[in-house]
Amino acid sequence: MYRLLIGLLLLSLPSLVMAQKTEGVVEYRRITHWNKIYSRMTYLSQEQKDRIMLRSKNWEDDNKGEKMKLLFTPTQSLYTYSGDASESQDEGYSWRQSELIMTRNFEKERQMDIMEMLGRVYIVEDSLRTPTWKIGNQIKDVAGYICMKAETTDPIKNQTITAWFAQDIPVSAGPERMSGLPGLILELDLNDGDVEIIAQSVTFRPVTADDLKLPKTKGKKITDADYNAMVKKKITESITAHENPYWSIRY
Repeated sequence: MYRLLIGLLLLSLPSLVMAQKTEGVVEYRRITHWNKIYSRMTYLSQEQKDRIMLRSKNWEDDNKGEKMKLLFTPTQSLYTYSGDASESQDEGYSWRQSELIMTRNFEKERQMDIMEMLGRVYIVEDSLRTPTWKIGNQIKDVAGYICMKAETTDPIKNQTITAWFAQDIPVSAGPERMSGLPGLILELDLNDGDVEIIAQSVTFRPVTADDLKLPKTKGKKITDADYNAMVKKKITESITAHENPYWSIRY
């Protein structure tokens, strides 16, 4: 009997280890390189760019970014800020965080994003929509995990998106609005380094219903198509007005 119990325990170890690798929390740094972003805005005048560059000359040196976190299980994920206050990218200046909670339910194939943009809070709720990924053969280490490269595009913002995902963590979740890969996304690169979201640590632990519980939030409910239309309209209007659209929408 004793040998039988030992044998059953040994047989169950791989599944126990795998189960432990499908629930937990990832801590990220989201770093926005405004100088790179502004350099791409050909619709801004040189005077505007010079003024912006002068103001932001120390951003890159002091660019600590925002702390973000992703709670994940095999069936759900929740992405939001980590901590109570954002860390400034403007020489110690602190600003109020905008509302941001992004959830995915892979089992029910639903998604809901609570986002503050264009001066108000929106609740973007729809069926789960995942990007069309092209998986490459490059690998790199992110937060101690060997990750594979995948790429997609955002046609609304005209951005190339590169993701690095860990197959050792078989959960299709990720930061921002990205998901749908055969492994947890530990790093995102938006538009060739304009914004980088990089995992700092991965902690495996049980994720409870309370962890994934959403706060009571008042906002205008819209669909994913509505959200895309609003973003596209804002970008078009900003280009016409020679303004930066990303002060009021998320890059």
